[in-house]
Amino acid sequence: MSLPVLGWREVLKALRKKGFYATRQSGSHIIVENDEGLWTAIPRKDELGKGLLLQIISECGITKKEFLDLL
Repeated sequence: MSLPVLGWREVLKALRKKGFYATRQSGSHIIVENDEGLWTAIPRKDELGKGLLLQIISECGITKKEFLDLL
């Protein structure tokens, strides 16, 4: 299972389904967190690299498969 090329909007939409919400913006990064205290920053780019996408997924405490199911 390889990750597709995604932009910040698609990532934010998928994470919202998992209970994350945007709390603030710091420069060009949107900070999202959930009720359990997990948080991550999503850069406002039209294409996020696979390594960065994997880091965001990991910081959110979900697996790659779970993330792909949210898309």
